[in-house]
Amino acid sequence: MKQTIIKRLFDSFGELERAIHSARTTLNNKSNPPADLLEHIKVYEEILDKQRSLATALCGYASLGDWNEVARHVRLINGLSAMIRDDAREVLAGFRPKLNADEREMMLS
Repeated sequence: MKQTIIKRLFDSFGELERAIHSARTTLNNKSNPPADLLEHIKVYEEILDKQRSLATALCGYASLGDWNEVARHVRLINGLSAMIRDDAREVLAGFRPKLNADEREMMLS
């Protein structure tokens, strides 16, 4: 059971890494990628590295049976994931096209 959860955790890092890489590739394929978005991607990569480091430490604490530290590391990893999620939502919200009243009404009907 413990190994399955840890495997899923590291698998989720792989998924996140692929998503970040895809976003970086998409931006780099633009003729003039926005520097602020590239900075966001860089921060996401740094956060992912920190999550992997925390997860490796978590494995050590789990093998020692130090469940308080395991729980603490899980909270830290989840908090970092929430940071990426919330920031990405804000970034994406900034790219939504502004609709006039007629367009909004048409979408709602």
